[in-house]
Amino acid sequence: MATFALIGCVTTLPTTHASILSANAGAQVQARPATTNRADELPWVTPRVEAPRVSFHTFKSRAAKSEVSYHVYTPSAYEASGPKRFPVLYWLHGTEGGVNHIRPLSQMFDSAIRDKGVPPMIVVFVNGLSRRLWTNSRDGRAPIETVFIEELIPLVDQTMRTIARREGRILEGFSMGGYGAARIGFRHAELFSGISILAPGPIDLEFEGPRATGNPLRDQILEDVCDGDLACFKATHPWTVAASQAEVLRKSGTVIRHAVGSEDFSLHLNRRFHEHLTSLGVPHEFHIVEGAGHNTPALMAGLSSSEFYLKALALKAR
Repeated sequence: MATFALIGCVTTLPTTHASILSANAGAQVQARPATTNRADELPWVTPRVEAPRVSFHTFKSRAAKSEVSYHVYTPSAYEASGPKRFPVLYWLHGTEGGVNHIRPLSQMFDSAIRDKGVPPMIVVFVNGLSRRLWTNSRDGRAPIETVFIEELIPLVDQTMRTIARREGRILEGFSMGGYGAARIGFRHAELFSGISILAPGPIDLEFEGPRATGNPLRDQILEDVCDGDLACFKATHPWTVAASQAEVLRKSGTVIRHAVGSEDFSLHLNRRFHEHLTSLGVPHEFHIVEGAGHNTPALMAGLSSSEFYLKALALKAR
């Protein structure tokens, strides 16, 4: 079962493993231990992923002073629909980088679209390096948020048949990507009609305690993002951003989904984050998917009945 809450009102929804995104693919995208390489050693241009309906692209980034890569999934309707424009989901990956997850995730979205559980939409897999928390690093070497918001989104709108406005964009991410979806989505509510925050981490403000309380590489993350300055980390954390943007989020009508598995090591921290959003009066759905660990497909399979994508795009079930 999946526990569901809307501003503190808790009900229960059934967990479905046969519909929107099958948990059978769990072995393919099971969360793995992050590497110990320095984040700046990981490339702005990733290896090309070969997968059906997935294309590889690069662009020259002024902010990064480098070529930057990204992958795009397009639904079959994109080629068959002439001038029709499509909504875009921007997927933010976890700590280790997202290349290994692009193929199975694109297949999941493709299957869900064909089964009409998800509306036809473009999915852009953004390159956010590793352990950079989807923010601009303090030392300026990794301007992740700037590259994404100021360069990639305008580029996608210029080069593809997108619905190039807020009503046509969704932001979603898992683990570090969930953290990024929260902080970027809250900071830029004017850009996204929906924000899906899946098992975000490190979602605690304090980098202390055993592994169960947060990301085991928290010290390296703190160094990579904020030069070891905890005050810097707290200032850019989703917890802080939610507080500063609460009024905007209350008025924006943004559809916000927050979900975590019942077996996820960060469950208690995610509960606290949900309670924080509730205390701020930020409208959101909160789901606890029974039996799911820190695992993308198992978590998403348990969310199939939420109709998040339809609600975010203001569409009716087909």
